[in-house]
Amino acid sequence: MLTREQISDGLRRALYVTNERVETAIFLALALEKPLLIEGPAGAGKTEVAKVLAEILHTELIRLQCYEGLDEARALYEWNYQKQLLRMQAGEQQGLRWEELSEHIFSRDYLLERPLLKAITAPSRVVLLIDEIDKADEEFEAFLLELLSDFQVSVPELGTLKAHERPAVILTSNRARELSEALRRRCLHLFIDFPGAEQERKIIELKVPELDAKLAAEAARFVGAIRKLGLRKPPSIAETLDWARALVRLGVRELDTDAVRTALGVLLKHEDDRIKVESKASALAPRRR
Repeated sequence: MLTREQISDGLRRALYVTNERVETAIFLALALEKPLLIEGPAGAGKTEVAKVLAEILHTELIRLQCYEGLDEARALYEWNYQKQLLRMQAGEQQGLRWEELSEHIFSRDYLLERPLLKAITAPSRVVLLIDEIDKADEEFEAFLLELLSDFQVSVPELGTLKAHERPAVILTSNRARELSEALRRRCLHLFIDFPGAEQERKIIELKVPELDAKLAAEAARFVGAIRKLGLRKPPSIAETLDWARALVRLGVRELDTDAVRTALGVLLKHEDDRIKVESKASALAPRRR
């Protein structure tokens, strides 16, 4: 089992800038073999935790992207109907009875594993990311409870399938809707907000080392300031990094009003947000012109 220090070192090696609270939550989720529910605004780095954790554990990341209408067939398994039909046709030619055929075609050989079943049946521990669980319907959330508590799933034709090795489970939520208490009880909880200016500066310096250090600090402060404007879609960390790379490509040497306005399309993805920030650019730009 990994120690807290190994988790901390692994995060640093993966260039994931974070704090002791996040490191402790990841450590406890692994130590207690409990799912970790991470809530926070979109783009704050929640999904990245699962990617980095898979890197630290040197294992596969299996991702289930949730959406409205997601059902068991897409998340757990489907029967390979085409393969079953071919086997049935072959069986009929051989004179096999339905009882003999049905026992065969409802075996694991005819099962198409979806992310949840892949994670449960994996021969070694994997990281299972259940991303944006708040977008799934409440019925699907209830369906997950057996997996999150007992690390097993039920397939009527095959019975209960239990994990050989418990996967490390990360659930993320942008809090589009309130999650059930039953789901929360089965998870450890962590909230990840947007980083402060100093932490975001460190992220920019690590990920975009070609950007001047002073510009990196100014860019981090600027992004932090516009996130407080009540935008329709505040910039994510990934968009901040894209913006920093854009500043490098544009040869920006001073983050003045003109430089800010030039590349806002990298940072903001809604026209009303762009208009709002442009109207305040002269006040927010570190170096006004």
